[in-house]
Amino acid sequence: MGSGLNQSNPTIVDAFHTALLHQGVVVLVLLAALAVAWNVLRGMQLRRAMAGTAAPVDTGPVAPEPSALRLLRIGFGLLWLFDGLLQAQSAMPLGMTPQVIQPATAGSPGWVHAVVGFGEQVWSYHPVAAAAATVWIQCGIGLWLLAAPRGRWSRAAGLASLGWGLVVWVFGEAFGSIFAPGLTWLFGSPGAVLFYCLAGVMIALPERVWVSRTPGLVLLRVMGAFFVGMALLQAWPGRGFWQGGANGTLAGMVASMVTTSQPHFLSSWVAAFGGFVSAHGWSVNLAAVVALFGLGGAFLVARRDVARLALAAAVVLCLADWVLVEDLGFLGGVGTDPNSMIPILLVLGAGYLALVRPAPAPDPVIVPIQATASSSPSLVERLGANPSYALRAAGALAALGLVLLGVVPMAAASTNRTADPILSQAINGSPGVTDAPAPSFALVDQDGQAVSLETLRGKVVALTFLDPVCTSDCPIIAQEFKTADAMLGSSSRHVVFVAICANPIDTETAFLQAFDNQERLSSVPNWRYLTGSASTLRSVWNSYGVQVDVEPGGAMIAHSDIAYVIDGRGVMRYVLYADPGPATWATQSSFSATIAKAIETTLRQP
Repeated sequence: MGSGLNQSNPTIVDAFHTALLHQGVVVLVLLAALAVAWNVLRGMQLRRAMAGTAAPVDTGPVAPEPSALRLLRIGFGLLWLFDGLLQAQSAMPLGMTPQVIQPATAGSPGWVHAVVGFGEQVWSYHPVAAAAATVWIQCGIGLWLLAAPRGRWSRAAGLASLGWGLVVWVFGEAFGSIFAPGLTWLFGSPGAVLFYCLAGVMIALPERVWVSRTPGLVLLRVMGAFFVGMALLQAWPGRGFWQGGANGTLAGMVASMVTTSQPHFLSSWVAAFGGFVSAHGWSVNLAAVVALFGLGGAFLVARRDVARLALAAAVVLCLADWVLVEDLGFLGGVGTDPNSMIPILLVLGAGYLALVRPAPAPDPVIVPIQATASSSPSLVERLGANPSYALRAAGALAALGLVLLGVVPMAAASTNRTADPILSQAINGSPGVTDAPAPSFALVDQDGQAVSLETLRGKVVALTFLDPVCTSDCPIIAQEFKTADAMLGSSSRHVVFVAICANPIDTETAFLQAFDNQERLSSVPNWRYLTGSASTLRSVWNSYGVQVDVEPGGAMIAHSDIAYVIDGRGVMRYVLYADPGPATWATQSSFSATIAKAIETTLRQP
């Protein structure tokens, strides 16, 4: 029966590590090429300086980067880089869907499930490709933000952070679970990555915007309104947050964090706080409501002295919540980010800096009358004249390469509706290659017509064994064969899909016909379901190594889940274990792709 897939499946984990290793080699080659290019530009600059022919080149603004912008750029650059490294955890390919995406959609309306289901399907069908792509996209965005501090490159990095952040917020966080019950700031709603998006918008703004106090006022007042909204939700009756005891919403959430794999000292802190919440749930919630309302009001006022005190209080509250309620957010093997408290503090810090320390206005520049557009330095001149600018440009290009290294396979996976065969191999192992004559058989099909292996010569035969009254694995395997037939396209006219009855009791053709009608196999022209007397069937089972046993009481037939690919000369080419594993479309499509590939390879053989 289905063995299922756990997140530590060695086949998937090894494939994931191999993909990261191979792509890492590409990254190293890219970095080496950019290093060579930077050294060439550096050499050009030195030769010009020694020859005395280097002319001054205006390489851009010399004013310091606005402090608020620098905080957002570096802070969220490091967060994206950290998130990318978290995505490299071994459990990510198989753990992302059941432990991150599906819990995020729990309790959400049907349309949310429909939207998020697209991303869930992409990840479930292509777990290795999707997980590896996410690593490079997030590491690339992080390095891009860190490497390109000024100008168009920096603004482009902000837009990349915004774009990918929205993808993650919708498909990875299910809109931050804002449409699900139990929405609370204490547990990270409305999603950490939404603040990455906000930071991306601010980074993408031209630097001249930061000369005024406006960005600071906007950020602080937006966050003030956010805190007030979260306070209202926290105070809303009937949502369970005012309830103490083990059944209280907050106490239950904190208790769930204790089971996460983590250092003992941290779990003991969380457990102690969970006990305190259980005993004093009403008071804890009151404190949270008052604190959120207070912070919201203070940031809405957005006065320098008030904002300073509110920022200090927010640091204490957010860090306490991050440790005692969110449990740092990234532990357990499938943590994708440090949750929302650190991003919130970065946004608040940037808002405060923009309010109290706006960027200095640029000095007026007097342009000579003789200056023309042709006197503007070219990109090559800027790169050759300023080694630091060249280094930043090389770093930004390398980061963009990392992002593309993830975007391209992710885009390909999102358009491929056939699951990766690695899923089938993770359950059943790789197809066994063989080169031996297939045992002969002489049976009748579902219509009572005589069929033997000899009558099928000249065509590739995909052979399996199915119980016509089975309600578990056999219908799934039949659908996998049907899907494989569709995958072959026009090549299917050279293939016959054959199932042999794996039931010594219900051998009549009527049972086979009922099974075909149930699974809609009657419309497949190259489908043959064969049967015979119990003794004849048992002889065929034995010759193909298929175990068929009647369970006690006769309520169920246990048999081997196995499939063979036989070429047109009657020679076995592949042996595949056909355990369908978990009954999901991903694993079914994966086995279908595996057997279709084996058939295509056999068709190409002489």
